Amino acid sequence: MSWLLKSSIGKKLIMSISGIVLVLFLLFHVSMNVTAVFSEDAYNAICALLGANWYAVAATAGLGAIVAIHFIYAIILTLQNRKARGNDRYAVNSRPKNVEWASQNMLALGIIVVGFMLLHFSQFWYKMMFAEIMGHHEVELGGNMVSPQDGAAFIKYYFSHLWVVIAYLVWYVALWFHLSHGFWSSVQTIGWNSKIWMNRWKVIGQVLATVICLGFAFVTIYFYAKSLCLFA
Repeated sequence: MSWLLKSSIGKKLIMSISGIVLVLFLLFHVSMNVTAVFSEDAYNAICALLGANWYAVAATAGLGAIVAIHFIYAIILTLQNRKARGNDRYAVNSRPKNVEWASQNMLALGIIVVGFMLLHFSQFWYKMMFAEIMGHHEVELGGNMVSPQDGAAFIKYYFSHLWVVIAYLVWYVALWFHLSHGFWSSVQTIGWNSKIWMNRWKVIGQVLATVICLGFAFVTIYFYAKSLCLFA
């Protein structure tokens, strides 16, 4: 069991498995957000289900731990790789042939993704689940008091601000690059990397990244357009 925590292969395996779990969560999250476009009541019902209930709190704590593990191991492996290369990493200024741009910038992309997650948590999780856990039945939002379970109100409020919309769209772009490379790389680390399936996993990874990021972008742009009264 110690090899899983100490060896490079074990660390890569932990990071890969945690990454795949996060991809599955993002698929759920984007499906939940798209629901708000078609039915705000349905979205709020989901928010109530995922409020300060013990199972939702436990799942959130577990998700936070997985994010922390994924990010910490990414930093550890990056530092190990740089140490192993030594001065050689300064000898090459151009990207090697057949090496993806995202592959060389996964840590930077991950930092951008985590940075915007903090913004997301401060705007949504902190004023919704955390507020409900603390026993608040109403929270201040744009000068009005709303229920922590009124997720639609939070989406409509924050996505009515242009700077927030732009920030989130930048986040989605970084997330797309991170996911499109990270998914197939994780599958490869796990061992599902036959010649036939490797190219397929790359395509599947790009499709998943595109579906997730376009879904989030669609919701963001939709509610911004709605705030401008471009449509009812």
